[in-house]
Amino acid sequence: MSLQGGGENCGSSAGRVFTEEQEALVVKSWNSMKKNSGEWSLKFFLKIFEIAPSAKKLFSFLKEPNAPLEQNPKLKTHAKTVFVMTCEAAVQLRKAGKVVVRESSLKKLGATHFKYGVVDEHFEVTKFALLETIKEAVPEMWSTEMKNAWGEAFEQLVAAIKTEMKP
Repeated sequence: MSLQGGGENCGSSAGRVFTEEQEALVVKSWNSMKKNSGEWSLKFFLKIFEIAPSAKKLFSFLKEPNAPLEQNPKLKTHAKTVFVMTCEAAVQLRKAGKVVVRESSLKKLGATHFKYGVVDEHFEVTKFALLETIKEAVPEMWSTEMKNAWGEAFEQLVAAIKTEMKP
């Protein structure tokens, strides 16, 4: 099955498959995490900064040196937006047959990631932090299959964003 996109909020994931089983695992775990998405999204971003402290430089709203990260209201808002968008994009991936994002467009996401100099290593750290956060959020559901399902969904989202990363 080849996933193709057309239009503003689409990304091609040519040759990549997101199975019904993967979709079920993603949907089940997201439904469990959703009610505490603010808490999990902040943990997600704190993991990113723990793994790659230099990533803080990519966020203009983190320039205030004395404010603790976990109390930064702009970080909390940004983290929740990113986490929810990532999870919702994963949940609808199979049904839509392509990556679709709400609140923004892939073109805008690509441009923003390009502007701030996001590179492959940043996406790798983000993927690792996302998987670790989900593992912590739903330990009773966590499995190799779930890790692979979320990993595939994330890879397809990243591929769609990278397609739009140009000046």
